[in-house]
Amino acid sequence: MYIDNDWQEILNKEFSKEYFIELMAFLKYAYDNRTIYPDKADIFTAFNLSSYQDTKVVILGQDPYHQYHQAHGLAFSVPEGEKIPPSLNNIYKEITDDLGIAMSKNGNLTKWAQQGILLLNTILTVEEGKPNSHKEIGWERFTDEVIKKLSEKDDKVIFILWGNGAKLKSKYISNNHYKLMAAHPSPLSSYRGFFGCKHFSKTNEILRSLNKKEIDWKI
Repeated sequence: MYIDNDWQEILNKEFSKEYFIELMAFLKYAYDNRTIYPDKADIFTAFNLSSYQDTKVVILGQDPYHQYHQAHGLAFSVPEGEKIPPSLNNIYKEITDDLGIAMSKNGNLTKWAQQGILLLNTILTVEEGKPNSHKEIGWERFTDEVIKKLSEKDDKVIFILWGNGAKLKSKYISNNHYKLMAAHPSPLSSYRGFFGCKHFSKTNEILRSLNKKEIDWKI
């Protein structure tokens, strides 16, 4: 397993642990015998696009989209040209309400990742048509470690935690950092506290206070 920036060194010990080796063996069999998303080459896209050093915001998702040509390694994101999924559509609605930005029909969030946003799912793979099918095979332990490593940074990080699954990770985040929590943007829960959370303007307010460059949320 190789990541093309400083995450490789940060996570190198994790890659050699028994649970991770077993996870990779499971995935080798799964990719050889079933349809798994995202493509093997895209599993660590979030890390490749936002290095450890440059990560200033984390948006935590659940597991990847489980339909053809949706998942590409970034939480909530789909490749350009794909129909925007309901959760991402609600995220776009909140950005428009919060910042007055008209969003495009493009659901590819690579532009966010390139600005230092780690778009991290707690589970990094999924079997086609079976949401949460790779739950408890080792990914949660791995992403727990990712959160812990980010929490060790002296440089303050903004963690955006939507939904109960993401909020569980807050216990690994030190009070040195910022935690913005709300309901998940899914249609099932978006009206129970996601809409109106204003996490996008709040993130930029925090970044300004830290003398860091604000995020350009427009896609």
